[in-house]
Amino acid sequence: MTSFVLKAAALGFGLLAIAGSAQAEDFVPTKPVQVVTHAGPGGANDVFGRAMISVLEKEKLNPVRFVMVNKTGGGSTNAMNFVTGLAGDNNTIALFASNWTSDYIVQKDATNSLQGLTPIANLIVEPALVVVRADSPFKTLKDFVDAAKAAPNKYKQSGGSPLGRDAVVRYLLMANTGAQWSYVSFQGGGERIAAVLGGHTDIYVLDATEAGDLVRSGQLRALAQVADKRVDGFPADVPTIKEAGFDIDIPVQARGVVGPPGMSKEAVAFYQNMFAKMIQTPSWKKYVADYQLQEAFMPADQLGPFLVKYAADLKAIIKGAGIETAR
Repeated sequence: MTSFVLKAAALGFGLLAIAGSAQAEDFVPTKPVQVVTHAGPGGANDVFGRAMISVLEKEKLNPVRFVMVNKTGGGSTNAMNFVTGLAGDNNTIALFASNWTSDYIVQKDATNSLQGLTPIANLIVEPALVVVRADSPFKTLKDFVDAAKAAPNKYKQSGGSPLGRDAVVRYLLMANTGAQWSYVSFQGGGERIAAVLGGHTDIYVLDATEAGDLVRSGQLRALAQVADKRVDGFPADVPTIKEAGFDIDIPVQARGVVGPPGMSKEAVAFYQNMFAKMIQTPSWKKYVADYQLQEAFMPADQLGPFLVKYAADLKAIIKGAGIETAR
């Protein structure tokens, strides 16, 4: 399977060159810019967007107000339909996450795809931790996988959507090892964590933004990092999944920016340059460090091909897991 992992060489586009091209732009927004997210207020992509806007304002990089617009419903479908309907609009951008790809693959009603939008820039990837409760008998990921091979479907994983990154990690580990364990879906992250802490489930793939306090307080034990390389702020002695002995390519949880179809090249250049400057600021670097994220800037000309390949690889994983696809 081809790697999902964003390599440093692909990301090192030459930020100074991008920023230096700013004088060639013919577009600067003169009215408020809509920042569209599929998440409701307080959801992960909404929180990410508000942090981004806060940094832009603090560093005085936005010439006009940037305003969050929450288009919830159908996963990413309503947000994607809204942005697609604004073809040619240079004053709207949208924040994508992995479900902007997976929803289109499985939902018959999702008639608009992420690939139909205008790539602007990827900004970060979100690592995760594979965790168990502190008194779990499993000290390593191999301990858990070996137990799940010896007793198929005895053990349970807390989760959310069967298309989420946590579910995909399960599919790949089971396909790689022959182990089998069940997946129990809960609506919210709090319920998933409570199930592990209460002993109702045995393992959980926890996003970086949720993991820190629970691991540092000793309530959860980390078995492996879901990341290409070990993450600053995660426990230093916890290996990545590959370091733990499992040679699988884990899909990244990428977050970035796209525009409506037909956004002008000048507008793309403006936003891309603005974000290239933003990620070099102390405010942004502090945000990334505080939330155990990984910088993963990718400019528009690389983001487009990446999203196409990401969709093809994710579809292969979903079909391999026996999930019906809509297209």
